[in-house]
Amino acid sequence: MTEDIAIAFEQAVEQFNQRDFYACHDTLEAIWMDALHPDKAFYQGLLQVAVGLYHFENHNWRGATILLGEGIGRLRYYLPTYGTVEVQQILTESAMLLATLQQAGAEGIGDLLRKFESGELNFPKILRCHED
Repeated sequence: MTEDIAIAFEQAVEQFNQRDFYACHDTLEAIWMDALHPDKAFYQGLLQVAVGLYHFENHNWRGATILLGEGIGRLRYYLPTYGTVEVQQILTESAMLLATLQQAGAEGIGDLLRKFESGELNFPKILRCHED
């Protein structure tokens, strides 16, 4: 990972964890476009989770469930960690949110979002680990 990509990725992680999912999407997209395999699919998976969370915050049940599912599917190949990211953790949290969204259905997205905004439920976070 070049220094420029590392700086941009740190920014994306901060944006994600601060729930600035649209900005995170832009930052990750810029990284993803120039990335090579296997990094490319990893960044795409994180990008899709961020966009899914953006859709969730905007009451777009269909967009949230589709993008979370696609992001989860890509990130599964990077378990348990990839680089400095605890993939297992974000994968587990995103899968729990997806299951909760699917159970609530489109009509329940508003009530579910209020539980997240009140802190009763937590948004997924990107946690870091140390590289060996």
